[in-house]
Amino acid sequence: MDQYTGQLQAFLNENLVPYVWNILAALLVFLIGLWIVGRLSNWIQTLLGRRLDSTVARFLGRLVHVVLFLFVVIAALDRLGVQTTSLVAIVGAAGLAVGLALKDSLSNFASGVMLILFRLFREGHYVEVAGTAGTVSEIRIFATVLTTADNKVITVPNGKIMAGNIVNYSEKPTRRLDLVFGVAYDADLSQVKRILEEVVAAEERCLPEPAPTIAVSELADSSVNLVCRPWVKTADYWAVKWALTERVKGRFDEAGIAIPFPQMDVHLEQPEPAAEAQRV
Repeated sequence: MDQYTGQLQAFLNENLVPYVWNILAALLVFLIGLWIVGRLSNWIQTLLGRRLDSTVARFLGRLVHVVLFLFVVIAALDRLGVQTTSLVAIVGAAGLAVGLALKDSLSNFASGVMLILFRLFREGHYVEVAGTAGTVSEIRIFATVLTTADNKVITVPNGKIMAGNIVNYSEKPTRRLDLVFGVAYDADLSQVKRILEEVVAAEERCLPEPAPTIAVSELADSSVNLVCRPWVKTADYWAVKWALTERVKGRFDEAGIAIPFPQMDVHLEQPEPAAEAQRV
């Protein structure tokens, strides 16, 4: 009996005990490494945030976190006794196969890197990309998150953004309002232009420079169209647009200036009596 007990104990000491210690050591390496990776990536992100844009810092911080996490996993597997050299080769081959299968995702990743590096837009900018428009909430590795004016969240793949036109409405501090007002053909154009000049001058949010443009732009089918193009701060764009439109309508009504709606004049010709008699 003592012989079997000794053999069992020797077997456990030679096989099970080292294996258990390897598991505990690998788990300890993984947990400590995970803690260090979290602290280090946060430190790098904070350090970069002082020198770079917050979007760039967050992106690089996440990238560093992923790379360091892979190193921790490999170190834990190595401590467990797994042949990491072969594992790295297998992961490389699998990565190639997955890369070919996920080429669209890799394209989105590359596009995300380009968006970050070139800084085509930043968080808080109002942009129009890939057929949709909204305020940039977050630029992620594979996609960009937009919030629309009615508070819908739209996630746009970065590959589609880089493949199309990017319209950034927030990049410049000022924007030009393009307002068009149509008046009747019998209206006094000098009076109309004077009213538009007065309305623009009374709006404090309209910038004096560049000077606003007020001119006749088109002789349309039903109206004479005038353009009114003042410059405003980008943040005031919509508020000033709505305010000027309402005030111009009120001033036109006070001055008796008609704003015509689309209409068509139809002329009917009656046949001559002699021609009608010949037909009979």
